[in-house]
Amino acid sequence: MAHLLQTSFLPSSPCLRANPDRSSSSTSSPMVQISRRRSKTGGVVQAKIREIFMPALSSTMTEGKIVSWVKSEGEKLAKGESVVVVESDKADMDVETFYDGYLAAIMVEEGGVAAVGSAIALLAETEDEIEAARSKAAGSSSSASSSPAAASTAADPIPAEITAPPAASAPIAVTPVAKLASAVHPASDGGKRVVASPYAKKLAKELKVDLAAIAGSGPLGRIVAKDVEAAAAAPAPLAATTAAPPPAASPNVELGTVVPFTTMQGAVSRNMLESLSVPTFRVGYTITTDALDALYKKIKSKGVTMTALLAKATALALAKHPVVNSSCRDGNSFTYNSSINIAVAVAIDGGLITPVLQDADKSDIYSMSRKWKELVDKARAKQLQPHEYNTGTFTLSNLGMFGVDRFDAILPPGTGAIMAVGASQPTAVGTKDGRIGIKNQMQVNVTADHRVIYGADLAAFLQTLSKIIEDPKDLTF
Repeated sequence: MAHLLQTSFLPSSPCLRANPDRSSSSTSSPMVQISRRRSKTGGVVQAKIREIFMPALSSTMTEGKIVSWVKSEGEKLAKGESVVVVESDKADMDVETFYDGYLAAIMVEEGGVAAVGSAIALLAETEDEIEAARSKAAGSSSSASSSPAAASTAADPIPAEITAPPAASAPIAVTPVAKLASAVHPASDGGKRVVASPYAKKLAKELKVDLAAIAGSGPLGRIVAKDVEAAAAAPAPLAATTAAPPPAASPNVELGTVVPFTTMQGAVSRNMLESLSVPTFRVGYTITTDALDALYKKIKSKGVTMTALLAKATALALAKHPVVNSSCRDGNSFTYNSSINIAVAVAIDGGLITPVLQDADKSDIYSMSRKWKELVDKARAKQLQPHEYNTGTFTLSNLGMFGVDRFDAILPPGTGAIMAVGASQPTAVGTKDGRIGIKNQMQVNVTADHRVIYGADLAAFLQTLSKIIEDPKDLTF
């Protein structure tokens, strides 16, 4: 769970932390506006109005979308409480406040988009400062509309960092979704907001419950998990016996319209463009899968998945060919990664994400299969944490389940190689004694960074992988 900040950020951890005030003088810090008021005894009291910034929830995030505000204006906040749900380029995350106070003014409404580091709300230290904060927010809004380059009364905020600097070096104007042409937020029903927790959305999808028909019991009517469970347990109304047949479903897309990228699609687009700057090459290989298929049938009932088997086989091969698990980030050097973390591409609604199986060479196949199911569930509910999708050292992309026999994959930035896996199909092959037999075979194609990995490296890696798959006894240890 991330934290809302109003001071500079430390890049050492995905869980953001605030730096202390830069000086002990009476002047205000660059992130805080000091307001002065008279106390009942006549003395001057200083109080802080803090800007709540859009946090960086991943190293690739440059902007975020407000999914829902958990708290409303005027509500009291305690340090560590969830304030807002933010959609980053990879997941929906509840964001906490690092301070006690009052949510004085919301500057970016639900469905609005803001750059990382830009103000999305104001936090007042006391109730007496709420009106002053609202005046400040109103002043900032009018200044932004009359002059986009006008500075706010507070000093420029410092953008967030996690593991890499965000693309935007300074905050930019907030873009409300309403200004995008005919944009309807994915979590809405015909343009009407349906506010639900990420887990409630996941549960509703699993239980086939219509969120639009549920009255939420959470803050501000937010739908929570217990609301979904109660709706699923309620008896379904009896259908009228004379009911007319339902009309044919209309297509989900309106032809001829221009649709802006979602946050995730924008991130995928940037990554794909970045990958074009890397010189890559491709090597293909045919692998017989009869033994692997037999093993899978034997242990499938224990919860083992084919994805886990392929990831395990790949990890064991990478352990013998560390250069294929290496990465080049600056163009001047490369790193032999100390861990073998297999990222696996997963298609989700509105985009693509690569959950990571950490230390895949060391994990047993049963634990790995359970972990993979957990990661997929979290990915589809947009609940993955940054370390669960941005720490891969080698990527698998498998389209075999769709009957695709071969394809090429685009290399993800920051990694050395990605392997595209096709379907295993019965193939006529010549045997050593000159006869023709039928064997199940699959095609794999590896795309690699040619600055670090050469053809001979990939050939040796694929030979090792083929031996492991054709004699998979080591996969279950």
